[in-house]
Amino acid sequence: MKMNKVDLSFQSCKSTYEEADVVIFSVPMDATTSFRPGTRFAGNAIRVDSIGVEWYSPYRERDLNEFKTADVGDLDLPIGAVEDALDIIYDATKQILNDGKTPMMVGGEHLVSYPVIKAVFEKYPNLHIIHLDAHTDLRESFFGRELSHATFMRHVHKFVGNGKIYQFGIRSGEKPEFDWAASGHVAMRKFDFEGLDKVVEKLKDVPVYITIDLDVLDPSVFPGTGTPEPGGMTSRELLEAVRRICLELPIVGVDIVEVAPAYDTSDITAILANRVVLEALSAIALKKSGGKYSAVRNLLDRD
Repeated sequence: MKMNKVDLSFQSCKSTYEEADVVIFSVPMDATTSFRPGTRFAGNAIRVDSIGVEWYSPYRERDLNEFKTADVGDLDLPIGAVEDALDIIYDATKQILNDGKTPMMVGGEHLVSYPVIKAVFEKYPNLHIIHLDAHTDLRESFFGRELSHATFMRHVHKFVGNGKIYQFGIRSGEKPEFDWAASGHVAMRKFDFEGLDKVVEKLKDVPVYITIDLDVLDPSVFPGTGTPEPGGMTSRELLEAVRRICLELPIVGVDIVEVAPAYDTSDITAILANRVVLEALSAIALKKSGGKYSAVRNLLDRD
């Protein structure tokens, strides 16, 4: 009897690294988490649950088996050595970009987005960022650390500059963070995704990176996260926003972070994270094949 090993990569990822257009990798790090740890376990939890997810998107009429995607698994990070871990993430992203592929990173806490965005910026100096999150992440330091999940976007701003960061869904942070954003550094939409359609229209001719902190969702639909914030988005609103951004814009990098599977025994959190990965990939695939945006299908344009 032949024994077959179960493949625990994302179930849509059937291409080799050399063949792939998009490369998924996960980052098992939550070293600066300040409330509930556990996001380091996200990558493999999401992969396991991908076995039960249909990889055809009826919203975009795309099967991901038609798209060249590779999953290279977890990066091997040193436990407790934050700066060394960030260097490894940066180097991995640079390699993916140098090989002509689009990186899609699954975190991990939100600090792990920093080295990915830095590497993408170095290839695309006119990079613009769409940041979906419950939290501002604009502190200068947090618990004595300059680089933290609560500060990373402030440090991203240091190299991308004013007018390049668009935040949506924000509903938590300190007053100085909101004041700093309002002074012209960051375009921030509090509480919801209103105005996203106008930002999409504005960014159609520039390279765009989307960072998705899944705590932008309401904890009633997404309980498995480190810092839940009531009053968030529905899963339907988030999925449609991701579909539209990834279909209409020149996406050069994606990350999906802050899944802490231990806090949701139902696994709904990991299943929803799978769907976000699916819809981002299917929209990128549709755009690559020449597909066009249809307002008829888009929830953001419905009354």
